[in-house]
Amino acid sequence: MYKILAKENIAPNVDKYIIAAPDVAAKAEPGQFVVLRLHERGERIPISISNWNRAAGTITLIVQTVGHTTEQLGAMGVGDTILDLLGPLGKPALIEPMGTVACVAGGVATAIIYPEARKHKEMGNRVLTLVGARSREYLFYQEELAAISDRVLVATDDGSYGSKGFVTELLQQVIDDGIHLDQVIAIGPIPMMQAVAELTKRYDIKTVVSLNPIMLDGTGMCGACRVRVGDEIKFCCTDGPEFDGHLVDFASLMRRSRLYEKSGTKAHTPYQQKDGKGCDGQCQ
Repeated sequence: MYKILAKENIAPNVDKYIIAAPDVAAKAEPGQFVVLRLHERGERIPISISNWNRAAGTITLIVQTVGHTTEQLGAMGVGDTILDLLGPLGKPALIEPMGTVACVAGGVATAIIYPEARKHKEMGNRVLTLVGARSREYLFYQEELAAISDRVLVATDDGSYGSKGFVTELLQQVIDDGIHLDQVIAIGPIPMMQAVAELTKRYDIKTVVSLNPIMLDGTGMCGACRVRVGDEIKFCCTDGPEFDGHLVDFASLMRRSRLYEKSGTKAHTPYQQKDGKGCDGQCQ
């Protein structure tokens, strides 16, 4: 059992959890994730680790409510326990001294880019953090990012904060300003990562993307998280989650991500009809 020690709503449908998980906190590194299961009849879902405190034995998870399991988690509070929490999983991000790095995040992926940007700064790299969100109310971690970035640029769809437009436009602006980028890290929705990779490919800028495909066991046994990278099939949970953005087959990744949209919606409906008490064992 893994106890929720603190919970905070940081944006619409986005909650921050601090969870007691000393074994995970002891080994967590930027880019890694956990797979959790709330109860014995629950599904297994992957969630990136956005922070950790080794001394306190805690990890921080930022969770957006998008389906029945995350809504069940959202109904939990301080003192409640999560049945299973496996991790840290995945290969840590490869972070080394390299020069100037642009960390590009879309939406809730700000939580994933944060530990990577922080580690890049610790390694002596110049860090430019570019964040995109629907509107100002969906932004979070702004003070934390400012503390570990040489520059933070923000774009919102409605122009309520920062520039109006997409985060890819911010990246184009940085390139047009003549800033040499040694690497770009893009984390967020698949279309956003694809757009970033297509942009940087034109300028021959090394680009890494962090993928979050359909996943079950998180240990490479089921093969559900397979992705095509160049001429190879990779498993996101063991070979990734980070890959060369110029080699990822985003078209097939998008098709696979949509495979269970209808069943996911169907599974979510019973939960909504149970007055917040969960799926009652009917949705897996």
